[in-house]
Amino acid sequence: MQLQVKTSPFDEEQVELLNRLVPSLTSEQKVWLSGYLTALTAGGTTEAVLQSGDEATLSTAPIKTREITILVGSHTGNGVTVANKAEAKLKQEDYTVSRFSLDEFKPKNLTKIEDLLLITSTHGDGDPPDNAIEFYDYLHSKRAPKLEGIRFSVLALGDSSYEFYCQTGKDFDKRLEELGGERLFPRVDCDLDFEEPSSEWFEGVLNKLNEEKALSSSETSGKQQTAGSPQTTEVYSRSNPFEAEIIENINLNGRGSNKETRHLELNLEGSNLTYEPGDSLGIVPQNDAVLADQLIEAAKWNPNETVTINKQGETSSLRDSLINTYEITSLSKNLIEKAAALTENEGLKKLLEPNEKEALQTYVYGRDLIDLTQDYGPWEISGAEFTAILRKIPPRLYSIASSLKANPDEVHLTIGALRYDSFGRSRTGVCSVQCAERSVPGDTLPVFVQSNTNFRLPQNTESPIIMIGAGTGIAPYRAFLEEREEIEAKGDAWLFFGEQHFVTDFLYQIEWQKWLKEGLLTRMDVAFSRDTSEKIYVQDRILEQSREFYEWLEAGARVYVCGDEKYMAKDVHEAILTIIQKEGGLNEEQAAEYIADLRSQKRYLRDVY
Repeated sequence: MQLQVKTSPFDEEQVELLNRLVPSLTSEQKVWLSGYLTALTAGGTTEAVLQSGDEATLSTAPIKTREITILVGSHTGNGVTVANKAEAKLKQEDYTVSRFSLDEFKPKNLTKIEDLLLITSTHGDGDPPDNAIEFYDYLHSKRAPKLEGIRFSVLALGDSSYEFYCQTGKDFDKRLEELGGERLFPRVDCDLDFEEPSSEWFEGVLNKLNEEKALSSSETSGKQQTAGSPQTTEVYSRSNPFEAEIIENINLNGRGSNKETRHLELNLEGSNLTYEPGDSLGIVPQNDAVLADQLIEAAKWNPNETVTINKQGETSSLRDSLINTYEITSLSKNLIEKAAALTENEGLKKLLEPNEKEALQTYVYGRDLIDLTQDYGPWEISGAEFTAILRKIPPRLYSIASSLKANPDEVHLTIGALRYDSFGRSRTGVCSVQCAERSVPGDTLPVFVQSNTNFRLPQNTESPIIMIGAGTGIAPYRAFLEEREEIEAKGDAWLFFGEQHFVTDFLYQIEWQKWLKEGLLTRMDVAFSRDTSEKIYVQDRILEQSREFYEWLEAGARVYVCGDEKYMAKDVHEAILTIIQKEGGLNEEQAAEYIADLRSQKRYLRDVY
């Protein structure tokens, strides 16, 4: 479209020049010109000198931008993934960026920050992740400084099936404002399907920053594409998982066990995926087709109805979408609130009343969408419309049980099949039972690597390590020892492992015994809770070795805990505190400070779920 003389503020000659110039500009040149004019309008001293010929140059006086600090509190590594992308993009846009894990950042440096992007997950019942505890406590203490002049934006990661959804991010957002900070961009809360909302949050932040910045094209001018550029390699990630072929799928438990623990070996050849011991592998699972059919029948939906499954307009049948796309096996307050608007059932609306909070929590625990439909349906909209209130099936993360050095192009997993009865129906874990019952060698699973820098072996291979785990919590320690065997680590290694029965449930027993014999594993203490009249757990074994455990701590040992958070990890934590008090002659407060110091030194690391 060309400028018209009658409607523009330019004279006829200027209009002609603009109409000749603008259509010939590249998008990059338009961006530069926009920033250049903005700077002039703001009274800046920017000057442009344009010369003809091959030596054409664009010169601008640089416009100072505020330094951006990214702080990350992460448990599973999702926050780190978002932070990495944000840091890379900001640097591409010529911003000065510093990024820290919250346990690496000195809280007293808060007042030196100009623009703060805080990315944090929420752990357990609304608690900050382990690497954010010290910063969280400092910020909510009387020592926290006034933060006038600091701008901030918070990205909160969470799981809406929990009562205190994104609570840590909400707390940080509120506290930063209370201390005088200015909100650069509103907080965004992300569910397990965090890619899209986190991208929208970052774009909002970036747009706000770019509004204040006159962009320079000096760094990008003169760049030319060259013929014969190498082809880009496809990058596999959470949003683009790799279809990994199953090589082995073995039940690790013996006959008669109450449990079924699968050892999966997957082929990563051609994926360019790499991992380190301590990382997790994400699997994008499918719902059981039988369960999807039962839901369709209960809701009286048409299984062949067309459903739009994403913003790109891709479609699927309702049945396929309930198998491959949407979560149907769990309930949350958020889902109940949306479903209540789709029915006249007063019982469901009553469940959301403030005085029914406990009843709501009781109802959502152990029930799924079939229960909700049978109890409070039918819904007054079609199945395709109903899917709009459902969230996507979240990937399942499993601690990697192998070393890439020991198993090139492979990744191994240890997955406990979840089966239980609840409210008159048999239930199964979405991903664990897919792996146990519906995945055989030759099949593929869509996977991606989830880095976890908060659960790493010490760089000093002579440092002692203490590994504590129960059940499938043994997985990362198998990866640790495979790695230490490959790099010929010399440091002592002590393993505590717990399960139900020695005969049927001693996972990877032959491998541990081999490493013990070879000296790679210095010692191993086991607890099989159902083999004795009095149940013995890993925390009991730790307390039995109180003195030696403390001596290892004093010698610089790094302690790892992997497994169930609500019971095992909590009890282990209390056992370690007890040992520190007893053997160190410390009171409760001093023992807590000892633990906090271990955390700050990255010597107390947990991968709990």
